Amino acid sequence: MTAIIAVTPEEDEAMNKIANATQVGGTHYKDKKLQPWDAIAAWDCGFLDGNVIKYVVRYRSKGGVEDLKKARHYLDKLIEIELEGLK
Repeated sequence: MTAIIAVTPEEDEAMNKIANATQVGGTHYKDKKLQPWDAIAAWDCGFLDGNVIKYVVRYRSKGGVEDLKKARHYLDKLIEIELEGLK
């Protein structure tokens, strides 16, 4: 059984600020006015499209062309899934 913890809006906002203030593995999101994961959550993106956004947003400050290739890889998979749904 999973316990559900009730959180007030104020507690939720405080936890969000703590999470956004901490970045594991670099600083490539710190200079962004909006954290990619906040945009991804607000836009209700899925795993594949969320990763496309993440890699495109950070490519200039982290992985360069390699991150663009990663974004394309996720986008190709998303296109494949969408095309399969048309059959």
